[in-house]
Amino acid sequence: MKIVRLGTMRSYRELFRTPEFTPLFTTVSVQIAAMTVTGLALGTLVYAATGSPLLSALSMFGSSFAQVVGAAMLLSAADRLPPRAAMTGLALVSCLSTAALAIPGMPVWALFAIVLAQGVIGSVGGGVRYGLLSEVLPEDGYLLGRSALNMSVGIMQICGFATGGVLVAFLSPRGTLLAGAALHLLAAAFAGFGLTSRPPRAAGRPSIAQTWRTNVLLWSSVPRRYVYLANWLPNGLIVGCEALFIPYAPHNAGLLLSVAAVGMLIGDVMTGRFVSRKWRVRLGPYLLLLLGAPYLVFALHPPLPLATAAVVLASIGFSASLLIQERLMALTPDDMHGQALGLDNSGMIAMQGIGAVLAGTVAQQTSPATAIALMAALSLAVTLALTPGLRPPASKPTPEQAPA
Repeated sequence: MKIVRLGTMRSYRELFRTPEFTPLFTTVSVQIAAMTVTGLALGTLVYAATGSPLLSALSMFGSSFAQVVGAAMLLSAADRLPPRAAMTGLALVSCLSTAALAIPGMPVWALFAIVLAQGVIGSVGGGVRYGLLSEVLPEDGYLLGRSALNMSVGIMQICGFATGGVLVAFLSPRGTLLAGAALHLLAAAFAGFGLTSRPPRAAGRPSIAQTWRTNVLLWSSVPRRYVYLANWLPNGLIVGCEALFIPYAPHNAGLLLSVAAVGMLIGDVMTGRFVSRKWRVRLGPYLLLLLGAPYLVFALHPPLPLATAAVVLASIGFSASLLIQERLMALTPDDMHGQALGLDNSGMIAMQGIGAVLAGTVAQQTSPATAIALMAALSLAVTLALTPGLRPPASKPTPEQAPA
């Protein structure tokens, strides 16, 4: 049973004083660094073996499509396994599978099989860690904690890609994969020795049938359905815009990707730290509009300084996901938090992959700049269509009162 703490958590200092948040934050940060380093090494290895940009990209991001399979089969485990054991076990599985990727002579099809298996199993990870976050922190501290984790993801990705590039150059792709496996092992140690043993949030054994039943219940609620779609669709379409930075500006794509991360960090800090509860229930749709609107300027083929400013401004809108997830928790009983958040995370990752494919297809028929503007316009249209369904929730339902 979740212990509800009283009081108000207002600062990151208070957040890191919460006993279990620091080991959870450290575990997640090391896992993100491991995945980033591994992704770069694997993409380099596959490109060297095949000479195919498509296969190289799929090796780095193809696991996002496997999240759909995991969400349909395994997500009930997010609430029905002890969180510490689940996080430790998932990190160890990642360690072993990443080490297997480094085996010399491994055929490309086997590499992809391991990557897809990682995506399926990893789909449980989001539900486990974000469900645990809702237990570790008081209710009014979840958004601040999620903000801190989001910032860690951005920072670790920037550092991970930079470090991965150095490691690939000095250790080779296979050596870098082994370094990624070591980071996963380190994450397992942080989880195993830093987190407190807690019982599962829900009774029963995880199963495919239970996953389907809970997913159907989650999706059957009209308010929750709007929340899921609002967090998946605009986000995924704008990630499609980012996927076109390389063909749009081959010599400045790194700059655009970096300033996008800066914009995300700004948005997460502002939303997590400075936005009051009164405004949090209203601000989500406006941030989703901000996510798409600045990209419309790409239809005019703007000079680099204007394009950079547009990317920074738009990326602040990614912080809408914090507010949308907070609303999702308000609409979901405590014993379903892990699966609800896991479904949200898996759907968002999968939609980002779909958005990238869609944007690339449009750019193939038009141009990168035109495709970016069209994806932004589609994101705005979707946001406007979903906004009426994003009304503030009245109160948190019980399982029997979950809206249908």
